[in-house]
Amino acid sequence: MDRDRIETVSLRWLRRLVITAFLLVTVLPFWYMMVLSVRPIERLLLDPGSLIVPFGELTVATYAEVLKAAEDGGQGFLTFIRNSGLVALAATLLTLVVAIPGAYAVSRLRFFGRRQVNVLFLAVYLFPSIVIAIPLFVVFTRAGLRGSLFGLVLVYISQTLPVSVYMLKNYFETIPISLEESAAIDGAGRLGIIRRVSLPLAAPSIMAVALYDFMIAWNEFLFALLFLVDKPNRWTVSLGLSLLADGVEVPKTVLMAGSVILTLPIVILFFASERLLTEGLTSGAEKG
Repeated sequence: MDRDRIETVSLRWLRRLVITAFLLVTVLPFWYMMVLSVRPIERLLLDPGSLIVPFGELTVATYAEVLKAAEDGGQGFLTFIRNSGLVALAATLLTLVVAIPGAYAVSRLRFFGRRQVNVLFLAVYLFPSIVIAIPLFVVFTRAGLRGSLFGLVLVYISQTLPVSVYMLKNYFETIPISLEESAAIDGAGRLGIIRRVSLPLAAPSIMAVALYDFMIAWNEFLFALLFLVDKPNRWTVSLGLSLLADGVEVPKTVLMAGSVILTLPIVILFFASERLLTEGLTSGAEKG
């Protein structure tokens, strides 16, 4: 009995230590980034390792410089945020418009090559992005889409669509067919069944896929660099931050302010929809 109690207490403390270590590894870098972003550069040079900022040293001048337009002496991140938001929202919505009916068709309809299609969805991710970057660059240049946000949206859709279909397919398969059959008996057509039965039940999974697609489009850098590098007024946040990091004359406090602006929207979205995200990611893991 004593041995079982010792093992239980040991496991409990070990779990707490692991959670504490994990929190330190994940939270400490973000906290230090925020501390650097609100400190004057002269105070940072005197005490670079401080994790606490005295109230009298707090400043938002770094954020004002980051958000101010380049014509006014700033870094123009407000334009970058707008571009990233438009691209991420458009890519997410268009991906869902295609992925939802595609996933439903793969999960419910029987057609030749159905199993092969499932494999192809995952096979896309066997190839790194750099493999298709050059072909896409050539094709979009000839089509006149290089340098446009619409072209970047199309690239992001091609990157997120396969895994979106795969994730949604797994959840649609967990929805009992008897529910759809009951709706069909009541006179509902295929589209009516999808709209009234399948989509409401699949809402958590759809939210999880939407968040995944939005995060990919918001943080992506390689294709933004290839397609928009010569169009500064169309840069996204990740591209602007990378080029900001290469600037010798840009203070590190300003760079950290830009990093916070890049990271904060995703963090807020994640915690605001944590429950739906967890339900959506675990849905389809079991088939009842």
